[in-house]
Amino acid sequence: MRPANGQIDTAAYQRVLGDEIRTLRKRRGWTRKELNRRLQTEISLQTLATYELGTRQCSVVRLVEICHALDVPAHEVLARVHERFFGDTPAGYLALNLAAVAATDDSRLIPLRRWAAGRLHALPPGVSPEVHLDLPALENMAQLCQLPAVELIRILRALSR
Repeated sequence: MRPANGQIDTAAYQRVLGDEIRTLRKRRGWTRKELNRRLQTEISLQTLATYELGTRQCSVVRLVEICHALDVPAHEVLARVHERFFGDTPAGYLALNLAAVAATDDSRLIPLRRWAAGRLHALPPGVSPEVHLDLPALENMAQLCQLPAVELIRILRALSR
């Protein structure tokens, strides 16, 4: 979706973001009215609809508020939008399937299995079990597992395929 001149098609990006918000709302089984009731600040249902349709830009603060109401961290929503829009995992991140980590029988990953199982249990119904981890998080996880970070990354990449 990125033109040859390197410019981002902001309208297309906004549509993907809106679709992600709508998808999360529908997975919860909520109407726009139900989502709106859960927001901290009141907005019109029309405004919420235009966010979901991608015809109106959503401020960062409003996006965080909507994500909070949906019980999904905004950075995870943006990571999914980025991946859908650009077709890749955000630079510097490792895409990790929590279900694969929780199910592994690799004894070196026992601390991560417990962490992944806890994260899976806390996910709202229908939300993707994929998370994106940055290098500092991976380094901390490697310490927990008493593995070199490079080795842990290799293991986790193999699990997420």
